[in-house]
Amino acid sequence: MASESLAIGLDIGSTSIKLVGLKKQRNRYVLEHFGIKYIPPETIVDGAIMNSSIVIQSIQELIKELRVKRKEVAIGIGGNSVIIKKLTMPTMSYFKLDETIASEMQQYIPFDTKDVFLDTFILPGKEDVATGQMDVVLVAAKKEVVNDYLSIVGESGLKPVVVDVDVFAIQNCFYANYGANENDTIALINIGAEVVAINIIREGVSQFTRDVHIGGQQFTEEIQKHFNISFDEAETFKSGSHEKREDLLIQEQIQSSLEKIAEQVAGEIQRSLDFYSGTNGDSGFSKVYVSGGASKTPRLIQAIQDRTRTQTEMIRPFKEIHIDPKRFNSEFIENMGMLGTVAVGLALRRPGDKLY
Repeated sequence: MASESLAIGLDIGSTSIKLVGLKKQRNRYVLEHFGIKYIPPETIVDGAIMNSSIVIQSIQELIKELRVKRKEVAIGIGGNSVIIKKLTMPTMSYFKLDETIASEMQQYIPFDTKDVFLDTFILPGKEDVATGQMDVVLVAAKKEVVNDYLSIVGESGLKPVVVDVDVFAIQNCFYANYGANENDTIALINIGAEVVAINIIREGVSQFTRDVHIGGQQFTEEIQKHFNISFDEAETFKSGSHEKREDLLIQEQIQSSLEKIAEQVAGEIQRSLDFYSGTNGDSGFSKVYVSGGASKTPRLIQAIQDRTRTQTEMIRPFKEIHIDPKRFNSEFIENMGMLGTVAVGLALRRPGDKLY
C-alpha cells in the first residue's frame, strides 16, 4: 500500500527546533524522522525571530543530519502573535461567514485588519437548528510574524504548505494517540520555555484556549539567580546533570527553587481552569495532559495535579506511532519525546491543507 503524503512537522520554538516526519501505511502512522536542535537564548523572544541566520542554520543542520528529502513543511505559531476567539453567530455558509467576520472583525480582536491573517472554522455538531445559531472559532495571526516564519523556512530550502496554531497541533497529536472521548472534558497544557498554552476540550471540541506567560525559563532563571551562575549552568542544574548535584545542600537548594516555581506555574494553570469552569458551568475535568520541554521539571506534574485536583499525566506523542527500534534510539524517544508534541501534530497535516 502506498504511503499517504504528509508534510514535515517543523516546530520552531524559543529554545529549540523540533522536526518530525511521519508517513501513513496500513492504517497506522510510522515515524520517519525525529530530531531536536537547541538554539542560543534570545534567538527567538516572545515568538519574534531575533537572529534569523541561527534559525536558518539550525533548520538546515537538522535536515542534513536527519537526511530529510521532503521539502513540504507545516509550521506552527502561538503566543502573542495569535488570538483565538470562540464566537456564537447566526447559522450561515462559510462564504457568508468570511464576509461577516471581515466586516465586523474589529469588535472581536484588537488588531488592524490589514495587519493580520484571518481564518475561521465552524465547530462540527455545534449548529443549533432551533435557535439558528452556530459556534465558530476565529483565529487571527499577525502578518509580520507569520511572514517572518515563512521567510525563514523558505530560506532554509523548504516549502511551507501549512501554517497551524500550536495549541491545535497539540490537539491533533493527542487525538492521533489517545482518540477523542466525546464524553470527557480534558485540559491539554503545553509548558514551553516562555509560555504555558492551555486548551480545554469538551465533547471532542476545543472550548477554551489561553496563553499564560510563565514557563520553563522561570525555573532556569530562579536557579541562575540563586547560585549566581550562567544560563547554561543553570540548565544543567535544573536537569540534574551537574556534577555538584552530589552536594546534598545544593540538591536541597535546587529542589526548593524548583518547587517554588512549580507552585507558581501550577497556580496559574489552576486559575485558568477555574475561570473556564466558572464561565462555562463545566467543572468535571476527567484528566489533565501535560507536554512541552519544561514538563519533566521535578515536582511540576505533581504540583499541577495537587492544585487542580485532577489526575495529571504527560502526553506521549509517539504512543500510537510505529517506531522502528533499528532506526531510532528508544531511550532518546522516551526521554525527549515530550518535546515533539507540537511537531507531531504538525506532521499529521497534508500539503494542500488550508494556509492562512
